[in-house]
Amino acid sequence: MAGIFDAFKTDIFNDAPGMRPRHIRAATLIAIRWVAITGQLATVLVVRFWLDFNLPLTFCLIAILASCILNLHLIRKYRHAHQMRRRDTSFSLGFDAVQLGFLLGLTGGLHNPFSMLILAPVTVSAAILPVRHTIRIGFLVAILVSILTFVHVELPGPAPELDPIYGVAAWAATLVGLIFIAGYVARVATEQRRMMQALHTVEATLRREQQVSAVGALAAAAAHELGTPLATITLVAKELSLEIPEDTEAGKDIALLVSQTERCRAILADLTARTGDENDDTGARFYPISLSALIEEIGEDRTPEGKVLTVLQRPIAGDAGAEPRVLRTPELVNGLINILSNALQFARHQVSVSVAWSAKNVSITVVDDGPGFSPDLLERIGDPYISTRKNEDGHMGLGLFIARTLLENSRARLTFGNRSGAGAEITASWSRADLEAELKE
Repeated sequence: MAGIFDAFKTDIFNDAPGMRPRHIRAATLIAIRWVAITGQLATVLVVRFWLDFNLPLTFCLIAILASCILNLHLIRKYRHAHQMRRRDTSFSLGFDAVQLGFLLGLTGGLHNPFSMLILAPVTVSAAILPVRHTIRIGFLVAILVSILTFVHVELPGPAPELDPIYGVAAWAATLVGLIFIAGYVARVATEQRRMMQALHTVEATLRREQQVSAVGALAAAAAHELGTPLATITLVAKELSLEIPEDTEAGKDIALLVSQTERCRAILADLTARTGDENDDTGARFYPISLSALIEEIGEDRTPEGKVLTVLQRPIAGDAGAEPRVLRTPELVNGLINILSNALQFARHQVSVSVAWSAKNVSITVVDDGPGFSPDLLERIGDPYISTRKNEDGHMGLGLFIARTLLENSRARLTFGNRSGAGAEITASWSRADLEAELKE
């Protein structure tokens, strides 16, 4: 129970880095209030003139008119603005609660069938405003409900004799509903904001990697295509330099041409070398590589001093065939980078990666000798902004979330656990056909 409460408290009261509750469009809140005004006016008129109940009509209409005035003020104030300020939104929702409480007080209090609508302002606040605003509005509604329990105009017409305990029960039920609905909506809205923020981070990471891949491909293609015509120009320039004396004007121009073509060749050679460094030998990113070689390549520059990364190859059956080969897709590479980086950061001395395959399935198991996942963390592993190192050294708790999202995009299935003794264990498994599908395209 304590773990559930801690998780709830973390979700509601701790926003993710860079994440803020959303604003609401002014037009949306104004439109909702016009609907409420129309419903209130229609209900009051029907009850008064059709059902012939003796309501304090003048005061009811004054309360409805107050909502109209507020809406007209907001229309004027936010005529050219897209979103309302949170302070104005909070005030508007508080006003709605007071206005509806006043109407309910004139029409039976909590005995009014529409009394449950007093929860609406708190629900809207929980969905779009920070917690402190929702607490204030919730406290205001709780006060109104408490007042309405004892101070209200009785419903007209014959009414059954009810024990006073019924009024207390209705008061308690409304407050419980207020707390439950506000808390539930706040948690769902917060989780949605956290997930959207995390997904935007993943999309940015993937988009950046795709841009790097595109630039690398363009550089490799340009170096290849320009090499042949540049070699021809160099050859012709050198032949002309042999035929024309160097001390003539034409000879000097040809000598300059030869030097500039040599410079162009040096630039292309340097570009090819840079592309080769980033893509493993001149555009190798676009050629198949075995899984174990890919993992060794990823870990080569990411293994801290004093720690060891071991990669094991394990065919599962005699008909497993050769080790699967894959393309360096952004999803696969960045997903493995995040898993390996997490393991290497928490490992004490060693990280072991086992690449297992059969004719139908492929799996990668990453095991470190660190402290492993704590039980409460293990229940939520792979969710965004979950980390024992959150807010330390700029860590945001997105590494495993990014890994999970990207690898699942490549049709992987991920499991998280602990080895008996010590150490975390993460396994990513694919259907071999899915993993090698891009090779056949």
